[in-house]
Amino acid sequence: MDRHGHNLLVVDDQAGVRRLLFEALVDEGMHVELAASGPEALQKIKKNAVDLVLLDMRMPGMSGLDVLRELRKLNPDLPVIMMTAYGELDLVAEAKRQGVRHYLNKPFDLQEVRYLVKALLPEKQSAGLYMEEIG
Repeated sequence: MDRHGHNLLVVDDQAGVRRLLFEALVDEGMHVELAASGPEALQKIKKNAVDLVLLDMRMPGMSGLDVLRELRKLNPDLPVIMMTAYGELDLVAEAKRQGVRHYLNKPFDLQEVRYLVKALLPEKQSAGLYMEEIG
């Protein structure tokens, strides 16, 4: 049993951040899609099953919070990790109201990213079925 085969979506307007996260997570055996904007992210989520989203809080045009609101309409239980280079408490508070419980401050440690992503993803059996917790 492992977490390989999970589909992740990285949403950030900075190409360097997308590339860094892509390489770090693909090395862990995960399938990673990239989106440079909110509309692109929503389009990808509507077309493909996504297990977890890493979402930048501040992007031009459609902000991370705007994307988050739309994500919650599509899939209220989808795990989201917000990423920010800013410490704005009002944005963090709004994200918490939208169900976000995990944040990464830029610049982030890749080990921390890998750990958090793995902690939020359910384990899969080799047949691709989700395990149910007994107890």
